[in-house]
Amino acid sequence: MTSLHADEAFLDHYQFTHDPFAARVPGFKFFPAQRKPVLGQLHHLARYSQLLLVVTGPEGSGKTLLRQALVASTNKQAVHNVVVSAQGAADPATLMRHIAQGLNTQQTDRASLLGQVGQLSLTGQEVYLLIDDAEELSDAAIDELLILAQGNAEGRPHVFLFADTDLIARLDALSNGEESFHVIELEPYSEDETREYLAVRLDGAAQGIELLSDEQVELIHERSGGWPGEINRVAREVLIDAMAARRGAVKGGGFAFKLPKKHLLALGVVAVGVAAALLMQGRSESTDAPAPTQAQLPMDSAPPPQTAPGAPAGAEQGADGKPPIEFAGSNQPLPLPLVGQSQPVIRQPLAQAAGETDGEANVELPESTPTAPVTVPPTASQSVPAPTPAPAPQVATPAAPQPKPVEQPKPVQQPKPAEQAKPATPPAQATRPAPATQAPATAGGSQANAWYAAQNKSHYTLQVLGTSTEASARSFVSQNGAQYRYFKKMHQGKPLFVITYGSFASRDAAQAAVKTLPAKVQAGKPWPKTFASVTQEMAN
Repeated sequence: MTSLHADEAFLDHYQFTHDPFAARVPGFKFFPAQRKPVLGQLHHLARYSQLLLVVTGPEGSGKTLLRQALVASTNKQAVHNVVVSAQGAADPATLMRHIAQGLNTQQTDRASLLGQVGQLSLTGQEVYLLIDDAEELSDAAIDELLILAQGNAEGRPHVFLFADTDLIARLDALSNGEESFHVIELEPYSEDETREYLAVRLDGAAQGIELLSDEQVELIHERSGGWPGEINRVAREVLIDAMAARRGAVKGGGFAFKLPKKHLLALGVVAVGVAAALLMQGRSESTDAPAPTQAQLPMDSAPPPQTAPGAPAGAEQGADGKPPIEFAGSNQPLPLPLVGQSQPVIRQPLAQAAGETDGEANVELPESTPTAPVTVPPTASQSVPAPTPAPAPQVATPAAPQPKPVEQPKPVQQPKPAEQAKPATPPAQATRPAPATQAPATAGGSQANAWYAAQNKSHYTLQVLGTSTEASARSFVSQNGAQYRYFKKMHQGKPLFVITYGSFASRDAAQAAVKTLPAKVQAGKPWPKTFASVTQEMAN
């Protein structure tokens, strides 16, 4: 992931203030493990040794960072630093010209440069000549530096070379066996030092080492070999892979195998309910379709639908004697935490399946089934007029003249007066129980914005998940309690509703509160963020 979009997604996913593993980050402090002793040794040798000093290590071992720390730690009143990169000055002429510019002189010959070094020493300033990427130097340029490091009666600069380990063999060949240089080899970090280094990097980006598991830290140390540059590269890859795996698991089809058991059980209940609903709908279509010869019979002679004892009148029954379960919105997927496109869980059908109904049973009729008026005989206490049938297309069927309507041969059990037949309604327009979506007054909107704005900007809240629809955010808040709130921000040009939990005085208190949340919320890996960042996101 190298595009700008991928970088923004990486920072947004982990709530980083900047990329913690970039080569240059704001406010980064020099990491002392395995490097502070080398830094002190360089200062000591520069004062007391007459040899050229060489710092070696593989690519990514921290040579450039050590050179920067050496320059930053010198006394500017007593040391004049000249830094040259050998990538653009590999030949002797170009190298000497860069050194002359650093010494503020126009003369580029060796004698003139040493004379300028002598003039600076008279003012109380020593000269540090630091060559980065020294492995790029030609042999002639290295030979010039060896001579400069020896100096003359006028002055002598302290020459430092930062290079890969293969430069040592070239120096041995050019020095002709004389002791003219001293080598300091950098060592890799141990696993504990790797963990401490990662903690320094993450803390600078407003996160902590708890973002990485012990297994991930071990993997980063193993792949990087303990070298700082490789630690940065591998750590970024590990976090990006974890982010991609989580998002891919949500968007792909194989996410169910990674869900907790109770989520799998809920999916199983929904699947069984959908199958049962489809089965009952098929039976209803097959049993409700009238034959052409029966369409001419009087409707008042037909026996009423059978009802189970204790079931509401007018409710259809299935083969097991129980009213069919109707799943409003059961074709919607269950939401997963931290998914921008998630939908709220439709919980009312599951409550109906457990017997917690509101006393109403919805009956769906096939859209193609014509409905004839049904006459309900009045009782002694009340007379109920027959409802007007819904208009439905009739199919003309040739038939022989039908006999006159006959009287009912025997009385039959009639439905209760309060229950009367309703016109058929196509399934798409059938009344369905809507899930509760009302949220507390402080859950979202202007009141929630005022609540976020009133909080201490240095306090923390837990970001639980984000969703692209406000209805989903309201539903989540209404189902989980008043401690949950949400705010609106813009993400990639589209509105995103971010759900948060609580207000805490410190990051540690917010982290401790994660363990008190329900398991389904903890599964989304909530993370703490300051109210200052929340208000900034709302303003943007």
